[in-house]
Amino acid sequence: MNRREWIAGASAGAAGLLLPTGCAEAGQADPPPSVPQPRRPGSVVTPPASPDALTPEQFGARGDGVTDDSAAFAALAARVNERGGGEVAFRRTTYRVGRQGGYERRTRYAFEPAPLLEFAGCTRPLTIRGNGAIIRCAPGLRYGTFHRNNGEPFFHDMPHRGWDQLATPYRWMVKVEGCTGPVEISDLELDGNLAAHLLGGGHGDTGHQIPATGIGLYDNRGGEVLRRIHTHHHALDGLLIDGPDWDGSGGPERLIEDVRSEFNGRQGCSVTGGGGYAFRRCIFSHTGRAGISSAPGAGVDIEAEAGKRVGGLLFRDCLFADNVGQGMVADSGPSKGARFVGCTFVGTTNWSVWPNKPNIAFQGCTFVGPVVRCFGDSERPELATRFERCSFRDDPRLSPTGQVYGGENPDRPIADLPDNPGVRFEGCDFRLTDRAVLPWTTNAVTFADCTMSQRSRARSYPRGTFLGRNRIDGNAVLTGAVVRGELLLNGRLVARGRVT
Repeated sequence: MNRREWIAGASAGAAGLLLPTGCAEAGQADPPPSVPQPRRPGSVVTPPASPDALTPEQFGARGDGVTDDSAAFAALAARVNERGGGEVAFRRTTYRVGRQGGYERRTRYAFEPAPLLEFAGCTRPLTIRGNGAIIRCAPGLRYGTFHRNNGEPFFHDMPHRGWDQLATPYRWMVKVEGCTGPVEISDLELDGNLAAHLLGGGHGDTGHQIPATGIGLYDNRGGEVLRRIHTHHHALDGLLIDGPDWDGSGGPERLIEDVRSEFNGRQGCSVTGGGGYAFRRCIFSHTGRAGISSAPGAGVDIEAEAGKRVGGLLFRDCLFADNVGQGMVADSGPSKGARFVGCTFVGTTNWSVWPNKPNIAFQGCTFVGPVVRCFGDSERPELATRFERCSFRDDPRLSPTGQVYGGENPDRPIADLPDNPGVRFEGCDFRLTDRAVLPWTTNAVTFADCTMSQRSRARSYPRGTFLGRNRIDGNAVLTGAVVRGELLLNGRLVARGRVT
């Protein structure tokens, strides 16, 4: 079984949320959380377009939500590419796009999509001002594998690697590739209209691994800024970032701000190459909840591919909730270094996070549902996963669906870490008021200045090395733990040394 299948198998199948670090008594909900509220497309007054700005209407677009504007979009992008960059300005209206066939074929797809906004090789600044426009995929287009001769769905065993049966409504609504000038995209809603697709068989290792993405950023060496984007209901990813190989050095501004990516088929956001990206006030939620679900099915997947490295990522005040897969998963390729500050993770049918890569830190974050596969390193513990001032909860009232995942261990530990040396919890609060129990850990995990409580009467095993002042309330077995500070267990002081 490969990684995608394993992760997908962990699953049991704009939300009123939740969160953070409350000190409520058992049985009371935590206070209302600070859920990120990304600014919506078109909600901010921006400078007027320059006189030289291009519009879709100049190339024949109607923008009436009915006429197919695909050809106009492709012609607009071609003109920008000829100029080496420039400014594009949309009206605050709905553009309908997506067409299969009727133009020069570029691949062996059975039902090849028309190109849309594909920008490449721009050496001058590329600025796309959405002004609140909606780009919506036309209904009734095929996605998946289909018989070429009659257009009927082609269902088959997986994995499937052939290309001759593929169909997709579009590869990307917006693609920017190989640009050396700065890129800025703002104030757009990209609606993949997933429920209106004709669904065929799968492709790839599992699910439907066929291009159909809202925004794709590929190998751009200039700055990249996305602001106030709502990208949703795409059959693959809402946002895919495949930047230049990350060597750890500084670079131009790479900012993803006020982006809502939800109800997509595979990922809210895939990061497969590059680094130095800062995500602020973003939402990556409900992946796999709109009719198509392909592994990993995460809110965000940090997965370096094709020999590239990924690193230097910062997520601040972001929400990852109710994804078929994990809220965030990092488990593949040479990925290293991500920091999450003030973020919220809610696992309804899967783990809240799966951070199995070096140097990932969570600071002031809230987790509703269990964490698993934290990166451990006994020789270089500074690379192990770190949790600082984080809150861990299992209260169904903090979930947008009223459901909180319990994990694969029947005891339902809030952190399932049987072999994860060097993982550190510092200043964290575990307040479990439903069925979850305290972490399943060994003394290779450090707890410093933490408070822990569980309502469940089931036995828990929060064994660790305890530093500073810690308190545990509940049915906890500490045999093998090492106490080097002050530890209160159900009101009684535990002697220093190894617990027997």
